[in-house]
Amino acid sequence: MSGGRSALIQHARQSIAKGSKSFAMASMLFAPETRQRAWLLYAWCRKCDDLADGQDHGGDMAEVSDPKARLAHIRAQTDRALRGESTGDPAFDGLALVAAECRIPHRFAHDLIEGFALDAAGWRPRSEDDLLRYCYHVAGAVGCMMAVVMGVSPDDDATLDRACDLGLAFQLTNIARDVAEDHAAGRCYLPADWLAEMGIPPRDLLSPAYRPRLALLGQRLASIAARYEESARHGTPALPFRSAWAVLAAAGIYGGIARKVAARGESAWDRRVHTGKLAKLGWLLRAAVQAALRKWLWRGDEGREGLWARPIPSPLQGRGW
Repeated sequence: MSGGRSALIQHARQSIAKGSKSFAMASMLFAPETRQRAWLLYAWCRKCDDLADGQDHGGDMAEVSDPKARLAHIRAQTDRALRGESTGDPAFDGLALVAAECRIPHRFAHDLIEGFALDAAGWRPRSEDDLLRYCYHVAGAVGCMMAVVMGVSPDDDATLDRACDLGLAFQLTNIARDVAEDHAAGRCYLPADWLAEMGIPPRDLLSPAYRPRLALLGQRLASIAARYEESARHGTPALPFRSAWAVLAAAGIYGGIARKVAARGESAWDRRVHTGKLAKLGWLLRAAVQAALRKWLWRGDEGREGLWARPIPSPLQGRGW
């Protein structure tokens, strides 16, 4: 390892503090051991994302001259970490630590990397189903890993489905918020079918002439994100109180971004949308009440009707450690 446990945790704490103030705040609600493990998992995800997109903790994307080489590096370092080998990189060594301690199924880490592979190949979604499949790879799989970190059994598919739904909601929110940034980087995650339906040329996505129609697509994304956010809440009765509190706070804080995108309409992409400090504090307090009442507010067997289903390996395929 590139450092002892405490050094890896300190590196991970610095990573989440720099990369996501919203997730950093929500993570403080976890019990100490769960919090540290969540930081370790976040730091690995952040490092992989930064390597793939030429970013520094989620900042502006830079041109990556050889995305396939970056992808190969991510795969190799991740495989070494999952084998328990030292990588010389605290983000990957942190993954090795948390994966071993929590017995995170390796397939989830591999599924996340497949999302980076889609971006490296210049992939674009054609349909809503394509979009949700992409969201699973880049965020839903992370939700599943986080659930295992919080103590959910890797065999508890019902609760993992809810954790995946929260990841989908977060990524749909990211896509709605970042339409302009993605367009500037030559990317578009709005399904081609949606653009064709609205008569929006992909190259002129942000043209004033098409802003009213684009606003409708932003609202559509926010609406879909809200459905997955609500579904995720039905998984919280399976979690300890502090984990449920953190999940519900993160859902509210991040969900607020999607709701702002929808509310701003045509001006949603004039400046970056975020959730203010006062609103975050409000969600922390509201989530505490929700967490205390979660077993009465939400049932685990309700709320997934008509939602996209993540891929689950058959017993013959195995669970993939």
